[in-house]
Amino acid sequence: MTDWRPFLFGGLASSVAELATYPIDLTKTRLQIQGQIFDNPSQKLQYAQKKYTNMFQAAYRIGQEEGVRMLYCGISAAILRQATYGTIKIGIYQKIKRYFAEDISQEKLYINVLNGMFSGSLANAIANPTDLLKIRMQANHPSVQGKRLFPAMAAIAKKEGIRGLWSSVIPTAQRAAIVSGVELAAYDWVKKNLIYRFNHSDTIGTHFLASFTAGFAGALASTPIDVVRTRLMNQEKLIHNLNSTSTPASYKGVIDCFAKTIKNEGFFALYKGFFPAWLRLGPWNIVFFIVFEQLKKLDKKLEN
Repeated sequence: MTDWRPFLFGGLASSVAELATYPIDLTKTRLQIQGQIFDNPSQKLQYAQKKYTNMFQAAYRIGQEEGVRMLYCGISAAILRQATYGTIKIGIYQKIKRYFAEDISQEKLYINVLNGMFSGSLANAIANPTDLLKIRMQANHPSVQGKRLFPAMAAIAKKEGIRGLWSSVIPTAQRAAIVSGVELAAYDWVKKNLIYRFNHSDTIGTHFLASFTAGFAGALASTPIDVVRTRLMNQEKLIHNLNSTSTPASYKGVIDCFAKTIKNEGFFALYKGFFPAWLRLGPWNIVFFIVFEQLKKLDKKLEN
């Protein structure tokens, strides 16, 4: 009989973590799309106005200009994403992990890295439409303005085609592979060493230290591809009703976006939003892993 608990606990913990840290994620997205190339009516490239200097100023300005509720704009898409992405990713990761090792003391770092990369990329490929919708809502994109979750998704599909919902699925899956491979493996590796090498107990304190380290490592590894993914998702490729051709996109793909971002804004533009990314991934991982571990302990108590 299939054990559904890793899937359920993964989805629940992911949703709680998303809800707790969402405003940080929104400000990160706004910072990352600054300077993005857009097409004007004459199809000449121009730059979007840069009006945010840091995450705190961005959060304040968004609240002042668009309302405090805007800091949670797209939360429904984010929760739906975690209900699919988090459930699949953690469920598969835990299943594969226990196939190769009976407990944490027997786990190998490289196996957990590969396991996390596979689980994360697969889950994100499936959940890509909800990720795209979240990005568009956070950016207050015209294609989703004033629309609720499913009407917004239907509007994107109508305007850009069903394939439009899987726009940028490759960089999204690549980012998910990097983040999951680094974060999940780092958490388990640090936790294992704290318990077996430094004689820490398997407590919330241990989970806190391991998850904090995992968050920093994940932010450092994923921010460049996250910037590219966000920019690619924020550009729409309009499908005309009269034919199947699309309007030219500012960025032709992952490599083109990397190259244009570095050329026009410098290398460190790839680390735009790193601080809020770390501030989000740090607390996000702390909340997620602590909730996940507590759900496992609660389940054991109920079993006994």
